[in-house]
Amino acid sequence: MKKISLLTFVLGLLLVVGCNDGKKKDKEEKENTEAVGVTDTIVTITPMEGSPEFPEASLSHPGGETIEVEAGSVDFNFSVENYELGAQTENAGENGLANSGKGQHIHFILDNGPYSAHYESEFSKEIEEGDHVLLAFLSRSYHEAVKNESSFVVKKIRAGNPSEDQQMDVDFSKQHLFYSRPKGTYKGEDTKKVLLDFFLVNTELGEDGNKVKVTVNEGEDYLITEWRPHVIENMPMGENRIQLTLVDNNMEPIPGPFNSVTRTVTLEK
Repeated sequence: MKKISLLTFVLGLLLVVGCNDGKKKDKEEKENTEAVGVTDTIVTITPMEGSPEFPEASLSHPGGETIEVEAGSVDFNFSVENYELGAQTENAGENGLANSGKGQHIHFILDNGPYSAHYESEFSKEIEEGDHVLLAFLSRSYHEAVKNESSFVVKKIRAGNPSEDQQMDVDFSKQHLFYSRPKGTYKGEDTKKVLLDFFLVNTELGEDGNKVKVTVNEGEDYLITEWRPHVIENMPMGENRIQLTLVDNNMEPIPGPFNSVTRTVTLEK
């Protein structure tokens, strides 16, 4: 009887220890999950509808295909027609997207880097010596690009006297993808629906044509077959990695200086 009692005691002790270890492991896994912002929900990307159209809106800049300037502070003077900078877009605040209180603006993108927003048509930018690619386009107050044949300017900038390794040959008749949103840090309600938007030059998308491949946090690829804004939902808190790639009908990347781009954005409670 003593042997049986001892065995029972030992088995009971092991069971208690095992349960405690399991609870500790579960607690640690939960804490680690919360720390990196991982959730059980699946990130979704869906087309967005309902934005006011601006088919007559136009943006232009004087001069030819190349702007030659001195390196340093450069003055830009754009012409805007049929579009009101500084005004709130009609459905702002109704679509759940982060919105600029300063209203509609120009997205100014240099070398496919993060854009700067400008609420007047005249402004200055610091331009380093060398060759650069400029894309500027009209944006709604919630940062969605106005997409028509005259709503953008794409040019080469030659600043100063660049050395040979600072020079760039850009063929604007080729197909180009430029990244726009998401960008930066989103907080509170703005984390629920995040705008995914980009700008295309000299290319079209279609079920049987070119596509934009989107990957969020190395998850499953999502294929965009129509040039329109999309909404990303269920991204976890913390850092999120967004990758866009312009691909052909065979899913092969299309050559171009900016046709594959990766950005990191942050979501905070």
